[in-house]
Parts: sequence; C-alpha cells; structure tokens
Amino acid sequence: MTLELTDPTIDLKRGFVRKLPALLAAFAVLAALTSCASSTTVAGCSPQVASGSASSVVKTTGAWGKKPTVKLPTPLFSSKTEVSTVIAGKGPAIQYGQPVTVDATILDGRTGKVLQVTDYTKTGSGLIVAGTNSTPGVSQALVCATAGSRIAVVLSPKDGTNNKADSADGIKAKDSLVWVLDVRKAMLAKANGTPQVSSDAYPSVVTTANGAPGITLPSTPAPKKLTTVTLQQGSGVAVKDGQLIIAKYTAITWTATPNAFDSTWKKNDADAIEVGAASVSPGLSTALKGKRVGSQLMVMVPASLVAPTDGSGTAPSGVPVVYVIDILGIIG
Repeated sequence: MTLELTDPTIDLKRGFVRKLPALLAAFAVLAALTSCASSTTVAGCSPQVASGSASSVVKTTGAWGKKPTVKLPTPLFSSKTEVSTVIAGKGPAIQYGQPVTVDATILDGRTGKVLQVTDYTKTGSGLIVAGTNSTPGVSQALVCATAGSRIAVVLSPKDGTNNKADSADGIKAKDSLVWVLDVRKAMLAKANGTPQVSSDAYPSVVTTANGAPGITLPSTPAPKKLTTVTLQQGSGVAVKDGQLIIAKYTAITWTATPNAFDSTWKKNDADAIEVGAASVSPGLSTALKGKRVGSQLMVMVPASLVAPTDGSGTAPSGVPVVYVIDILGIIG
C-alpha cells in the first residue's frame, strides 16, 4: 500500500499534476521540543473531529517543521478518528475548504512502525484540503487546527485503510493509522476579491456560497485569441513567472454541447500550477502572470493554446475551453 497524503496532495515541482508526496519550503525553528497532546479546540471554530484518549497519548520529540520522533503506546487503536494538538500554532483557525500545506509522519498504531515520512526539507511537503476528500479523517482533523501547529491524528480503521489489510506493510484490517502533521500554511478557501463587471459577450459565472462556479456560455462564438477577464480583483501578492500557485477551478469546453471536463470543486480538491512550466498550457500561464492572490479569473483559451496536461490531464484537444480559476495562494 502506498500511503498518500490524500488525493489533494501534489508534486509541487510540476504544474497541474498527479499528487504525492508534495514538496514545500520548511521553516527554520530554534530548539527541539518535547510535548504531549491536548485538544485542538479553538475559540469561534467548530471542529469536525474531537480529541480523545488515543490521540492524547501521542508524543513527539523534535522542533516543529523538522522530522519528529513519535512515541506512542502500542497497540494504539480508536474506533473513531481523533485529533489532538501536540504543538500549538499561532495562526488563525483553519476552516472547511482551505488548502493546507503540511508535513506528515505516518505510523501503524498497532506496532508503532513508521510507514511513510515526507521530506521535511526546504523543497517540500504536502497539500490537503481541510474538510472532506478521499482521506476524510485527516482532512477533517485539520478543521480548527492552526498554522504553525503539530497535530496527532489517530484514524479509525475505516478512515485509515477502509478496513483493508496490507500484508506488504504489515497492516491489519483493524489497525488504526497515526498521522502526525506539521501544519504549515493555510490558503484561501475561495476567491475573496472585489467583484468586477464583465461583458455579455463572455460566459456568465455565478458562484455558490462555498465558491464553486457555474458557467453559462453565450450564443456568440468563442474568442479566437486568448482572453482573460478578472471576475474578482484580489488584493494579495501578484503571481510571477515560475511560481507555484494553489488554485481551485472549473473548466468547460466552449462547444455547442458544453462539457465540464474538470473541476477541483467537485472533488473537494485544489491543485498546484507552476506558472510557465511546460506541463501548463501557454494560455493558462500567460493569463495568471501578474494576477493577485484572492482573484477569480475567467480564462478563455483558443484550441491552439490548450494543453492536454492542463487540469488533471483531461483537457480536450481541438476545441476552445473556458477556465474559471480562483487564485488561493503562492508556494514559496
């Protein structure tokens, strides 16, 4: 079994790509710490996962942002996923839908065996969207955690392995996996810029309360040249060539019968785009340069500038496409 940081983890050295294990800059810290776990409750935030007797006995040695030594009594088991804070951070409470950069050490609670460790270096870590995704116990445990914290998550067998054994790693069907996460940075959950006026000649976009866009095409033909419209003007840092941005998006074909061929929103996901990378179409890279974090863009890409590697690798060839992209943060 390859233990991924969940589907929303990314290889930050590439553009819209497959995930695992993601890379990010590590933060320098001064001294090694030895600490025990406590509740993750934060004022004004409603956690999705509670602390319990299993997560509270996980201890670590080592500074935040560095690979920790994890100590736990074995066998450690919980029929319900639990989370406790090992090192308290000072950032704001993480809310549902925010992409969060992390480092992780994963262990088998029954044996204490370390199963997987991310790099804990200046080149990387992983990305998980807080709340719901393909590893719900871990992503839900991030809700109400704070940037700069270390949390211990003890997963139920259902959340950890879907009640499936893996003889190669010595994992039994009823084992609880233990994830020790160093929480680095929380991005925006959705664009938060000032709404802008668009043209009737372009697709109309209406967003739901959580930020997911609905796109309606006009009766006019698609632009023959790359066209970018700012739907929300953000006030964050401007995107530069070569940077990795974290984004959520929906993409559809501009055809008689539109095809919504890709959407991070439907997967409760987020993606990394390496602006200017060969794996990202020239159209998308050009559209993103100079735009600010917090912005929502509508990018109309002619067929000649579409790359099949865009999005999750499902972009069609030979037809124009429309992307609605929320710029949520920049890595590095």
